[in-house]
Amino acid sequence: MKKAILFCILLIIGSHAQAQPQDYEWTTPSKNSSESMPCGGGDVGMNVWVEQGDVLFYLSRSGCFDENNTLLKLGRFRISLSPGLDMNRFRQILHLNDGYVEITDGTVSLQLWADVQKPVVHIDMNSPARKQVMAVTYENWRTHDRELTKRERFQTSYKFAAPKGLKTHADSVSAGERELTFLHQNGAVTVFDATLAQQRMETVKNRLYNPLEYLVFGGRMKGRGFVLVDKMEGRYASSDYEGWMYVSRRALKRQHLQITLATKQGTVAEWEQELSRVEQSVQRVADCQATRQWWHTFWQRSFIEVPRQQPKANSQQPIANSQQPTAIATPHSFCENYQFFRYMLGCNAQGQWPTKFNGGLFTFDPEYVNAAEEYRLSPDFRNWGGGVHTAQNQRLVYWPMLKSGDYDLLKAQLDFYLRIYKNAEERSRLYWGHEGACLTEQIENYGLPCYPEYGTKRPEGFDPGMERNAWLEYEWDTCLEFCMMALEAHRYSGMDIQEYVPMIVSCLRFFDDHYQYLANQRGAKRLDANGKLVLYPGSGGETFKGAYNSTSTIAALKTVTQALMTYAREHNDTSLMAYPTSLLQRLPAITIKDGMIAPALHYERVQNVETTQLYPVFPWRMYGVGRPDIEIARNTYQNDSLAVKFRSHVGWKQDAIWAACLGLTDEAERLVTLKLSDGPHRFPAFWGPGYDWTPDHNWGGSGMIALQEMLMQEVGDTIYLFPAWPRHWDVRFRLHASGGTIVEAELRNGKVVRKKVTPASRKVEVTW
Repeated sequence: MKKAILFCILLIIGSHAQAQPQDYEWTTPSKNSSESMPCGGGDVGMNVWVEQGDVLFYLSRSGCFDENNTLLKLGRFRISLSPGLDMNRFRQILHLNDGYVEITDGTVSLQLWADVQKPVVHIDMNSPARKQVMAVTYENWRTHDRELTKRERFQTSYKFAAPKGLKTHADSVSAGERELTFLHQNGAVTVFDATLAQQRMETVKNRLYNPLEYLVFGGRMKGRGFVLVDKMEGRYASSDYEGWMYVSRRALKRQHLQITLATKQGTVAEWEQELSRVEQSVQRVADCQATRQWWHTFWQRSFIEVPRQQPKANSQQPIANSQQPTAIATPHSFCENYQFFRYMLGCNAQGQWPTKFNGGLFTFDPEYVNAAEEYRLSPDFRNWGGGVHTAQNQRLVYWPMLKSGDYDLLKAQLDFYLRIYKNAEERSRLYWGHEGACLTEQIENYGLPCYPEYGTKRPEGFDPGMERNAWLEYEWDTCLEFCMMALEAHRYSGMDIQEYVPMIVSCLRFFDDHYQYLANQRGAKRLDANGKLVLYPGSGGETFKGAYNSTSTIAALKTVTQALMTYAREHNDTSLMAYPTSLLQRLPAITIKDGMIAPALHYERVQNVETTQLYPVFPWRMYGVGRPDIEIARNTYQNDSLAVKFRSHVGWKQDAIWAACLGLTDEAERLVTLKLSDGPHRFPAFWGPGYDWTPDHNWGGSGMIALQEMLMQEVGDTIYLFPAWPRHWDVRFRLHASGGTIVEAELRNGKVVRKKVTPASRKVEVTW
């Protein structure tokens, strides 16, 4: 009995020990910023690297949008020590469990970390064996107004339709003797105003949410005993910069530097007050303890782990239109990449703004992404804009947060739509005279269509509510995925989503009202002969254009409507129940042709490479393991000519997810291995550029989803373990399911050797 008890204790201890992520380490310095390591917390990100003996990092914070809606970095910081690090004993370590980066030679240590509860970055130097003089230089490449190049305009909301002479405006840098303050201040007129004028919405301007006007963001750097000693000019990569160097007055064994950040809409004086408030709230020792505890808790929520010694994955079968990874991963390495990417998402856990699909907080100098001459641009560059949220890509960053239990991270994305949907309602009323939020695919952070995709060359009399764009016309249904995320967050965790319910209803109502409106424009009847909506013209993603009853739209409307009805029934809300019950009766059926799911009843052309005929598998979960008619969906995946033609692991491609959801184990193994293999840069989870930019966050998000689906799926009250997991891969995981359920399981030598379900009452509902 004693041996049995001891074994159980050791098993529990071992379980918790393995749930703690391992440190990630480099033993040589880097060549440039592309060989940087992510570090962050709260809503702050840093790219950290060591180059020619100096420690450098870019500093980013979510929500720092300039007048053109570029997501600006806050600067580059360069730290030098004298006598410095012994580079023969160099180590750079990402301490994942504690959420910080350390640079050390065994005697000297620099630790960089961001407070998870307040926007403050700390740099701690400890050198007990020998005193060090510490110098830090703030480097800024926006010290004067600068006209943007043709390619560079793609970092703004104007992109390819930018007005002539478009500029990024200068920052303000105030270098005092003991501290340095840097900020960027937007004026009253921004791209928001240009968008309103273009889209004929100036008459309702006073009712619209505008996050850009008078936005001030930046911070202050200071440390005890540091003084300004030099101002310089230099060049890093392809950007000229000005630098301000602060040096510690004395050589010391311990040094501390603090960078405090603030963002505020208002005056500079109001921003200064906010900055001072944050500075006064800092309690470094307590904040450090709280930050590390937050990361400990974060890693205990969920994990996926495999042993280092595993057979290599099945990756021999070629993939159409693929970018082969630099090296095929082992299961251990791609599970490590899963947690590296989850760490990057965790760095924006407290953000007001969601993590951007096209680089998040960790972009770097663009010439290291693309060597072409046109990409020799500033570190602010990212393709496809800073304030523009391409919803088809953005959704993949956030779906995996349900099973990982990261509901606090999900809130930033849901709140994004909560802030902007009222502006989208104003569009519907102004242009068409009906209700509902018309949220487009390329959506601005103020809820209107992106300036260039709306179209600058529009025919006389063209519907002012429509985008004049071959890829984006009639694509409105992506917002329903974020509605579903809210409903699923409630189903999983009991999250209070009452504030999101009016938004969900509004998004559904748009389709109901608008397609009845369009039918009424064409003729006397608003519905077809069977009393169903006629969803024409419509769209299947950016691909199936001029669609009649698009499958992806019908699947979205049905799934969200049914989930809202379940929510209303659970809360005994009869008034909420009435509308979705009525709407459900008006929704047409998905089209099945030749034993396969069709993209639509009819479509006019193929514009892109999205397989939206498989959206009923994911995200809408109408077909899959344990669900009816799975063979129809498998037949579609395996035999639909376009589904096969479009198959790939690159970027936002979802084939690995669909293979997992359909229980196609060999296919899921092959695709997820390619998906989560090391990216082309030194940090292995810096994937891309894919279709977007580097680090490609929708690449990482889709890989996370696929890996989760291989391990666990839920249908009704039944939880399926290892539905698409190769039996020759040992693994242990902890993931979340509905009703606050947490599932832990271990597969070893093809057998389930451990299974723990919390609450225990759900254990009988787990099968494999």
